[in-house]
Amino acid sequence: MPIRLYVGNLPKELERKELEDVFAEAGDTLSTKVITDRKTGKCRGFGFVTVQTDEQADEIIEKFNGYVLKESSIKIEKALPRAKGGKGGSEAGGGEAPVTAAPTPRNKKTSGKSASSSRRSGGNVAASVGGSEGFQPDPRWAQDLERLKEMLAAAQVTGS
Repeated sequence: MPIRLYVGNLPKELERKELEDVFAEAGDTLSTKVITDRKTGKCRGFGFVTVQTDEQADEIIEKFNGYVLKESSIKIEKALPRAKGGKGGSEAGGGEAPVTAAPTPRNKKTSGKSASSSRRSGGNVAASVGGSEGFQPDPRWAQDLERLKEMLAAAQVTGS
C-alpha cells in the first residue's frame, strides 16, 4: 500500500521537477507533488512524496529530513490521512499536511468581540475568540509560544 510523505518548508520558487531531482537517488518507484497557489502558480511551501513501502518511507525520512533545498531546510514526515468527506478528500485515504491547531474564527459576528476592540479594552484576545480551553499549541512551538507570551506580558506592564 502506498505511503504518502508530507514535505514541508519548501521554497516558493520550487518546481515539481526540482523536487523529483532531490529524491531521484531514492529510486524511481516514488512520485512527487508540489502544492501550488491557484492564483500565482507558486509553491505554497509544501508537497508530497508517495513511496511504495513503509521501509522506503522511513529511509527517505531519515535521509532527507533537514535536507537544504534552495536555502530552505525541508521537513519530511508521514502524512496524516485525509478525513472522510473532507474538503477535497477521498474515501480511499490519501494524505495531507499535518494539522496542528484549530483555526480561529475570523467573522466578527461569530467571534463576538474583535481583536482590535479587545486590545483597546485590555481584554484577552484568546478569550474573545472562543476561549483557550480546548486549544493545545503544537508541542514543537510550545517554548517559543511561552516566550512570546512572556514578552507580551512584559510589554503590557511597561506600556500601562
